[in-house]
Amino acid sequence: MRESRLTRSIQLAGLAMVVGACGSGDGGASRAAGPWMLEASLAEAGAGVPFCEEVTANVSAFMSQFEGQMPPSERYGGTAVVGSIGEIPNGMNNHISQDYTASQHQNFVNLMTLVQYDEDLNPVAYLAESWDVSDDNSEITFHIRNDVYWHDGELTDAYDVAYTFKRAIDPETAFPNTAFWTHYDKGPEGVEVVDSFTVKFRMRPHADFIDPWRATAIMPEHLLADVPSAMLGQHPFGMVCPVGNGPFIFVEHRQNSSWTFQANPAFPHDLGGRPFVDRYVYRSISEPTTLLTELLTEGLSVYIRPTPDQAQAILDSDAVDLLQYPFRDYVLVGWNSRRPQLADKRVRQALTRGTNRQEIVEALLQGQGTVANGSIPPFHWAYDGSSSEDVMSYDQNAARALLDAAGWVDRDGDGVRENASGERLSISIKYNDGNDLRQDIAEIMQAQLAEIGVEIAPTVVEWGTLISQISDPVDRDFDGVVIGWVVEYKLDDTDLFHSSSLSGTYGWAGTQRPDIDRLLDQLPLVVDREKAKPLWREYQELLVDEQPYTFFYFPDRIDGVSKGLNAVVMDSRGEWLNIKDWWISVDRR
Repeated sequence: MRESRLTRSIQLAGLAMVVGACGSGDGGASRAAGPWMLEASLAEAGAGVPFCEEVTANVSAFMSQFEGQMPPSERYGGTAVVGSIGEIPNGMNNHISQDYTASQHQNFVNLMTLVQYDEDLNPVAYLAESWDVSDDNSEITFHIRNDVYWHDGELTDAYDVAYTFKRAIDPETAFPNTAFWTHYDKGPEGVEVVDSFTVKFRMRPHADFIDPWRATAIMPEHLLADVPSAMLGQHPFGMVCPVGNGPFIFVEHRQNSSWTFQANPAFPHDLGGRPFVDRYVYRSISEPTTLLTELLTEGLSVYIRPTPDQAQAILDSDAVDLLQYPFRDYVLVGWNSRRPQLADKRVRQALTRGTNRQEIVEALLQGQGTVANGSIPPFHWAYDGSSSEDVMSYDQNAARALLDAAGWVDRDGDGVRENASGERLSISIKYNDGNDLRQDIAEIMQAQLAEIGVEIAPTVVEWGTLISQISDPVDRDFDGVVIGWVVEYKLDDTDLFHSSSLSGTYGWAGTQRPDIDRLLDQLPLVVDREKAKPLWREYQELLVDEQPYTFFYFPDRIDGVSKGLNAVVMDSRGEWLNIKDWWISVDRR
């Protein structure tokens, strides 16, 4: 806990405090009730979770003082509704979150990061108003703003930043992006709270050392410090009653249905002040057709990632715009090399060479993407595709020869290969429900790989369950999985492919190769990009040889946005990056 805490006690004479409640005994809504809410009948939903009852009462008390205050501008008002196919797993709990949509909401909606990136991908001040780096790049000191309040009235300060870092490096927390901190000092001298708004970190000099602070939302020390690290994943903070410090206050979560947030009137003026929209709602809708209908009929303000075949309908609409831009994600089929049928790299190579990925990109994406042969996006300075395009190109005869060499032969004439023990080369490929593209990939692979004697069984799984199955360090319950991966600007595949990450959250493939380990250890320390490029080329060649995944494609990002929603900026940084600046035309509210 803090040695000295800067606390602001909000005591307003005559304040009519409404005690909120959260949790939901019937699986319905959980909401941080307060006097700024309209539906008083829902204020008692889920009463009985002591932590939530206390924190929502504090949020309610702090926000009560702002009732009736509205900046004088016609831009203020209305509700922005964003729809996508999935729930937000782990909610606002950045300690354990491993989902892209969750991190977007944490970083831009409910919580804050120390820095953000501008349109040229240069770090700019956010929660940290400035920072200093020592001459030898071994220390970085952040100066924290002194006007950012947690939604319950506590000031955000250096202790929160230090707390967030200590949780992230604690193995008991199971923070998923441990590679962020590989070269930060994790000892007792690694982080120092200089004063309430100044925090210093010590590190081994390395490239892109500030990038983790763009991607890691700061968490409230005063609410979670007493929770054991191993229990943070089960704590009600994330999914039931999160308390943030960002531009939007948590209001309600309906499981597998919606998240509702309200504009934070206490957000610092220098950071833009209160968001323009009164409310922001995220809706989880598993059916793409329903999402498109909702967008075209103005039930949604934004449809995140329409399917490629829906793009024309959006372009034809007078009410909606289609945004398209390069992004930093790729779609893959991850192979669990712990499974006997996938342990030999020649089998994994054959699965890639036996699949016509270019045909899939043209058919499913309608050309809105690029075939991937590795984990580095084509627009990145470290990308080198020259050595991999031919090696992993579609060639079923080459795939058959690889399987023959690995000892998988059709011994009984039934069309499916067996090994010397008679075990069939049968592989299940899992994908999440509601994602037609991933289902199509699994089913096309089933048809194409049958031609080379591999039996593929496409298997649909609910999204949250799928994440649990592939991430469980003890029982990785999958053979193959179709999934997407978002690359950070600081390239580092340590969490994916380093031997030390075998039991880590993202160690899906089970890769164990000393030559890959060597490069993953070395690459982050090479600051000069020209010197780093030959090493990145070697790494990409090794990844092609290992084939931990069948890398499918880098898709272009498309989003549907209502013409009534203004000032929307979406690019490789994300879809929610300037949500606090969105505003709705008066006639569309």
